[in-house]
Amino acid sequence: MKLFILSRIRSFAHAFHGWGHVLRTQHNAWIHSTIATIVFILAIWLRLPPRDWAVLILTTAMVFSAEFVNTAIEAVVDLASPDRHPLAKIGKDVGAAAVLVAALAAILIGLLLLGPPLWAKLILLFTAN
Repeated sequence: MKLFILSRIRSFAHAFHGWGHVLRTQHNAWIHSTIATIVFILAIWLRLPPRDWAVLILTTAMVFSAEFVNTAIEAVVDLASPDRHPLAKIGKDVGAAAVLVAALAAILIGLLLLGPPLWAKLILLFTAN
């Protein structure tokens, strides 16, 4: 049992090391983090219901997961093909496209969930006398 627990702890350590690597080396991860923070602050301010929070959390996880997988693909491609190769470019481009799809979906979901309550709150703020 002790070995199992130590193995799980090491697994978490490796995962957090990978997360840290992405945050240290990938500029887009900082953009994702900043936008996610703004979205979560807005969601608190708008007092979104739990179901909307669940969708926002899943959407944010989807974007970060795509960014993490893309970073892993880039590292493996660089290792396997240090020289320029058309197939290496395709692998990297497709990985980047996955992040783009996830980010565009997140924008649409954010607009759908945050847009109406934000609009209503802004109207109240600017029309209140």
